[in-house]
Amino acid sequence: MTDKITQLGYLACATRFRRISEKLHIDGDKIYSDSDLNFKASWFSVYYILATSEAPRTVLEIAGEIGVSHITVKNIVRELEEQELVKVKSHPTDKRSKQIQLSAKGKNLLPKLQKIWSSFGATLKHLLDAGHPDFPNILSRIEAGLSANPIHERLKHLHTLPDIRVVDYRPSLKKYFYELAAPWLLEVLKGKLEEEDKITLQHPDKAYLDAGGFVFYALHDKKVVGVVALKRLDENTFEFAKLFVDRTIRKAGIATRLIERCISRCKENYATQLWLQTTMAMPEAHALYYKLGFTDRAAPKQMAVLKRTEKIMVLDL
Repeated sequence: MTDKITQLGYLACATRFRRISEKLHIDGDKIYSDSDLNFKASWFSVYYILATSEAPRTVLEIAGEIGVSHITVKNIVRELEEQELVKVKSHPTDKRSKQIQLSAKGKNLLPKLQKIWSSFGATLKHLLDAGHPDFPNILSRIEAGLSANPIHERLKHLHTLPDIRVVDYRPSLKKYFYELAAPWLLEVLKGKLEEEDKITLQHPDKAYLDAGGFVFYALHDKKVVGVVALKRLDENTFEFAKLFVDRTIRKAGIATRLIERCISRCKENYATQLWLQTTMAMPEAHALYYKLGFTDRAAPKQMAVLKRTEKIMVLDL
């Protein structure tokens, strides 16, 4: 039978997300039932917030933390209360609100659920990895995009939305690696490139691709405006380097897109760490790295530390 919904492409994304969600919830309910636990998959997020909270929470607080409507949370709380898994009482300072916390029965259920969640999470990872090993981060990017600029707002400006794409290295793009990164690096180093720079800027294909790495280019309305190299350090680790975005088009999220592509490629290769080297003269870049989950750490033995390097960071994958 032809799946008409699938044939609709992007137009049916919301419908497909919903049917995937429904299938996962149905299977989740079966898992709990097979374990003789009176619990529903649709309760998970609300229950988890309450189980990990030290103080009682309100419906609006839970809804804000999960990112769903307060009506959805209110309905789940009602079902949890019917099963005596939560206690609901009046708020001491706000008559319009109720305070919600796990009951003794709800707390006693937690260890049994945690055993299932461990296996459930591993099973979901196995399933979603078939779609893409970086699937959770892809979802995060979609959610962040919707929060920053909802679909109904994007639709109003459809024909003026920037066309930003990140593509892999190809011979016709080779020259832009030097044209974009070299002037900036020469400025930073006051006209004196390190030996590695002389090779990598002119021959990114040989320096990175031939060694098992990757090179990415950011295109804005078909014009190359950003570059980054993903250098392989060993079988399980990478380093991103030579990240540069055209000064005339910064603040458009292009650096983030390039780093996210590096992270996704690392995930596709089942790498365990992504490293970077930087100087102390780039506080805005450091803020972005921290936002993406990088932390400060000493250089690993497989990294060739550059003379100009003053700060080393890593993202554990």
